[in-house]
Amino acid sequence: MEEITIKVVNTSGQDLPAYQTHLSAGMDLRAALSEPVRLQPLERKLIGTGLHIELPPGYEAQIRPRSGLAYKHGLTVLNSPGTIDADYRGEIKVLLVNLSNEPFTIQPGERIAQMVVARHARVAWQPVDSLEESARGGGGFGSTGSH
Repeated sequence: MEEITIKVVNTSGQDLPAYQTHLSAGMDLRAALSEPVRLQPLERKLIGTGLHIELPPGYEAQIRPRSGLAYKHGLTVLNSPGTIDADYRGEIKVLLVNLSNEPFTIQPGERIAQMVVARHARVAWQPVDSLEESARGGGGFGSTGSH
């Protein structure tokens, strides 16, 4: 498995994100809060992590919901997945929304999202008049399901 080194400044007072299992793709991000923050139903808030990173060119960090928080409490990342570009040096913040009918309190240091670091390519567009045929063609939005 490939491993890359990423420079990080951590002002959160929390441990650095870490993989929870040997084959995990994402690392949990923690809330860098001085006191608990309450999210009312349908309320959204930007929650800091205290992390600033320097990704190498050709990489991005994706911010995704934690499945447990989504399933148990209706808490999710609103702009999922959020993208951290290689040239961004600001604090990583997570835009959380409470989609449940109950208020939810985020505790300082609570695991609020996960971050996946991934390679990406840049596109060089090639304008053409037509595209090669494929078995799928223009079918989309449920077109591959059984009828």
